[in-house]
Amino acid sequence: MISISKFLPYGKQCIDQEDIDAVTKVLSEDFITQGPKITEFEEEIANYVGAKYGVAFNSGTSALHGAYFALGLEKGDEMITTPNTFVATANAGLYLGAKVNFCDVEKQTGNIDASKLEVSKNTKLIAPVHYSGNPVNLKEIADIAEDNNAKIIEDGAHALGAKYDGKKIGSLKYSEMAMFSFHPVKHITTGEGGIIVTNDEEYYERLQLFRSHGITKNNLVNPRDGDWYYEMQHLGFNYRITDIQCALGLSQLKKLDSFVENRRKIAEKYDEMFEDNPYFDVVKENPDGESAYHLYPILLKEKYANHKKEIFSKLRSEGLGVQVHYIPVYLQPYYQNLGFNKGLCPVDEEFYKRELSIPMYPTLTDEDLEFVQEKLYKIFSEY
Repeated sequence: MISISKFLPYGKQCIDQEDIDAVTKVLSEDFITQGPKITEFEEEIANYVGAKYGVAFNSGTSALHGAYFALGLEKGDEMITTPNTFVATANAGLYLGAKVNFCDVEKQTGNIDASKLEVSKNTKLIAPVHYSGNPVNLKEIADIAEDNNAKIIEDGAHALGAKYDGKKIGSLKYSEMAMFSFHPVKHITTGEGGIIVTNDEEYYERLQLFRSHGITKNNLVNPRDGDWYYEMQHLGFNYRITDIQCALGLSQLKKLDSFVENRRKIAEKYDEMFEDNPYFDVVKENPDGESAYHLYPILLKEKYANHKKEIFSKLRSEGLGVQVHYIPVYLQPYYQNLGFNKGLCPVDEEFYKRELSIPMYPTLTDEDLEFVQEKLYKIFSEY
């Protein structure tokens, strides 16, 4: 068995003593779930991105499910998203009985290509993903959505702290809602968790209902039996997040701007290091935005893309925790059983063939970056 003295994952959480103390403190308080830390966290995230409301969930996936429900997505409706995403973006539509369609991506960014959007009279939702933290061209998508009476929910799982058109992702200039994820590899973490931000009070209320079994004590249908009375008005789920998680999230949020700043500095250094290298290209930042660099994807040149499987394994054995983001959603067996076939989005399939994600997180040092370059060039030079 090969012993690796150093291993750099593609991403990881950054936890300090302040975070630990925040979690420990809430454990000694009255509420560890359904308490005040949740509301505080929701308000702070909404304020940070410039939205009116936030509703926190126990994962980004459940948050998307809630957002699609709040919008009214249901059987007979259609939605469009990108195949270059984690399956949750599309799955949340299937949960509600909607038909999911996929739009191909831009060759250089991996983001949904607005020029290829095919919207039908049944399209209720467009769900663009800010892949790697690099903003999509929201204005173009919004123009198409408005012309076709469709709505936009942004999957910003990668994009907390990113900007588009001078405003933070989540400010909702072009969309109804946006989702952010707090998985450990994201910009801040609550362990697992997600949030939906919106400016619409009706969406806000429906999101709150949905994450808690569809139960409410307000706006009752039947006469109130007593102060204990509640009603289940929708078929909701237990998607609640805890005060423990939100205490961690609030502590992490204080460091978010520095985390994003460090990620952007690391990306700038990578850009300089890899300029004109013979092995791979790098993803270019949207000129109308600022990427939050959740990922730093590289795109293998054709000669090396043909050896991606071996290159991936060799890099891992050398201590470089590369990953692939993503297998096109419609190539998953479940989606192929729904009738999707290879060749649907050829640009994304080519992107998948070429893409590797290399280490990107705020605590990477210059020495780490040199290690990344050394290992990449060592393995690529073998081909």
